[in-house]
This record gives sequence, structure tokens and C-alpha cells, in this order.
Amino acid sequence: MRVLKRIALRTPEIVGSPWAFLTAILLTVMWLVVGAVVGFNTQWLLWPSALASVVTFLIVFSLQYTQNRDTRAIQLKLDEILHGTEGARSELVKLEMLSDDELRDLEQELLELRRRAAASLHRD
Repeated sequence: MRVLKRIALRTPEIVGSPWAFLTAILLTVMWLVVGAVVGFNTQWLLWPSALASVVTFLIVFSLQYTQNRDTRAIQLKLDEILHGTEGARSELVKLEMLSDDELRDLEQELLELRRRAAASLHRD
């Protein structure tokens, strides 16, 4: 499991690098050159398509894992800031666990607070 985690964390770094982009461009050019040599036959078309589909499928899962992990870390950091800030509303900790309706209601409440704060600034 440790090895899989390491691979899942490292893959987005590799795939998102300029070297990976350059490699993809070079592979595409090579693919086109080989296609010209073999006459753009069906095999030439199918192998890279199948390979690209499998690689894309695996990368999507790796990226989702990384994104979920990053989101969880950000939420924990924000929760810690809320917890350590005097006057902060503790019910905002673990906000991501609320239902969509509860989030919508809270958003409206915070918009109203923002409107009132802006109105009081204009009065002063």
C-alpha cells in the first residue's frame, strides 16, 4: 500500500511537468513519422489509442487521490485557524460536512453580514 501511495503522489508531479509535455509532443511526432512509414494503417492507429486510454484512466485516479488529499489538508488547516482564532464561530469547523441546503443557508447569512458591514462602512 505504501508503494501505491508513493506512486499516486508522485504521478501528478511527473505528469504536470514541462518534461512530460515535451515527451508527449515528441511521442506524437514519432507516432506521425511511423504512421507515414507504415502507411497509416489500422494497427498504427489502434495501439497508441488504446495505450493513451489506459494511461489517461490511471492518471485520472491518481489526480483524484492527490486532489482529495490536498483538499483534506487544506480543510484541516482552515479548521485549525478557526479553532485558534478568538471570536471565530466554532460551528464553521468541519463546514464541508454540511448538506448543500445548510451550505446555501450559511452562504446567504454570510452575504447578509457582508452587506451590513459594507453599509456601515459607507455610513461612517
